[in-house]
Amino acid sequence: MHFAFDDQIDSQGDAVEEVLHSGEVPQLDPSRPLLFCGIGTSLHACRVAAYWTSEVSGGRLRPAAVEAHELALHGDIRPEDQIVVVSHRGTKRFPLAVLGRARIAGARTVTVTGHGAVNPGGDVILRTCADETASTHTVSYLTALMMLGRVVQRMLGQQAHAFGQALSTVPESIRTTLALPPPTELPRRLINREPILITGYGIDEVTAAEAALKVKEGAYLWAEGMSEELALHGTPAVFDPRAAAVVIYPGQDDGGRADQLIKLLAELGLEIITCGPDSHDLPFTRVDYLMRPFVAIIPFQRLVAELARGRGSNPDLTRGDVEPWSSAISRVLL
Repeated sequence: MHFAFDDQIDSQGDAVEEVLHSGEVPQLDPSRPLLFCGIGTSLHACRVAAYWTSEVSGGRLRPAAVEAHELALHGDIRPEDQIVVVSHRGTKRFPLAVLGRARIAGARTVTVTGHGAVNPGGDVILRTCADETASTHTVSYLTALMMLGRVVQRMLGQQAHAFGQALSTVPESIRTTLALPPPTELPRRLINREPILITGYGIDEVTAAEAALKVKEGAYLWAEGMSEELALHGTPAVFDPRAAAVVIYPGQDDGGRADQLIKLLAELGLEIITCGPDSHDLPFTRVDYLMRPFVAIIPFQRLVAELARGRGSNPDLTRGDVEPWSSAISRVLL
């Protein structure tokens, strides 16, 4: 079975390149507070942007990545704040409420959203891609990342020169990763295992969280993304041979934690899959460390498509076509 989800995955190289070369992004003030705000996949993009800002500024800037639900209902927003709201379709209740609160407070706002949003709000609106047909988002995540990367690059100026050069290599790295063979053999190792643990270190921890969300949305399997270290603290009490784990092999020194985790998982009888450059079970193109979020998520997206074909799930609809999910979910105002 072929999904719209497959087409969206395949479109990511061209879509990200289009955003890379799109119009100017605003100049944010590095001396003022900066918050990145979103929900779900959008929040994952915000977490990456906050990580980039801290790393590229040498730790001088440490912006917050905040869930829109939280900021819409709680906490001060001040006139000196700069708030970047990421919302794929620009229609969800709490991101819009954040923009409303920010407008009243006199804070500066930037909205990163798709082309379909007619009036998403925000002092500056940065468009990413057309609204996705599948409800399991892929291309809107990577295009939001590219737009946020450009915002970070401009804000940090010369300090972000190397970062900007690395951003320019991303579209081709995405295409190279998409040219790798799809993971058609891996579903048999995962299809009847649950839950699925996905771990990462540093910037890969965000990819682990995003990958777990895709597995839930598209394959209807319970998955949880977390750091390597959390997976070693307390969490082993629930490790069970019925479960599986995907370990994103780190892009920088993790103190040997990935190897220790893999050994522990093997001793407890879990199915173990590794993700990383070159010869791993879920490979991606080797890139600059800060660019890993663009390519490390792609093998997970493709794995979800293969799992869906094997399990009879549908990443285009995320159970929006069957009861009781259809009625129950439709009653929740998102």
